Amino acid sequence: MQGFYKKFTTLLDNFFWLLYNVRMEKTVSAIGYIENDFTEKFGIPRQSGKADGVISRIHFYPPYQTEDAFKAIDGFSHLWLLFDFSAAKTTEFHATVRPPRLGGNTRVGVFASRSPFRPNGIGLSVVKLLKVEKTEQGISLLVGGADLLSGTPILDVKPYLPHADCIIGAVGGYADGVANKRLSVEFLDGAKEKIPAEKLAGLIDCLAEDPRPSYQDEPERIYGMAFGAQNVKFRVVGDTLTVVAVE
Repeated sequence: MQGFYKKFTTLLDNFFWLLYNVRMEKTVSAIGYIENDFTEKFGIPRQSGKADGVISRIHFYPPYQTEDAFKAIDGFSHLWLLFDFSAAKTTEFHATVRPPRLGGNTRVGVFASRSPFRPNGIGLSVVKLLKVEKTEQGISLLVGGADLLSGTPILDVKPYLPHADCIIGAVGGYADGVANKRLSVEFLDGAKEKIPAEKLAGLIDCLAEDPRPSYQDEPERIYGMAFGAQNVKFRVVGDTLTVVAVE
């Protein structure tokens, strides 16, 4: 009898879940997209704000690029971006994931992570608002510190409120232990000069965050990271990352 009751309640739960989703389903469409030098996933900072030197532009689709929609936004120093993990789609739900910063072997719950492989594939990042620009197509936003692949669909933009969004004494769980680890970045002769001056600080920020998977520590291995139209080749020995070539 207990087995029958358990199966019945499970079926009932599934029925109400399905009914709720059918009634509450809402189509979410992009209001624009982001453009920057991150042309592939390898090398993108693992969190926003880790590479403030990387400049991105947010383009908006009609009718969202109207000037009225951005009235008073220049009074805020930072913005929240809600976006679609468009390059990380999955059709199956996985309850646990393996965060790269924990070596790729330790599993945690998907809701205890910022993994892109989520039930709804929605991401959240905070960026620095650098400039509100008026163009022939309408308003676009210049922002710093984004951790998004170029072309990522933007779902919404909201102001960052320091009095509400900055929680003093907040605890970051397992992520606290790896939050501030950075590498020293060096360049072999001639490599630095091949990077456009306006992009150099952003690239150094990205490299200092160590783009490699945490489980890889091969001092002789040469890695390649796409940054804009260039391929940056580097190796890591200890706490020093050395750029050996820029192609």
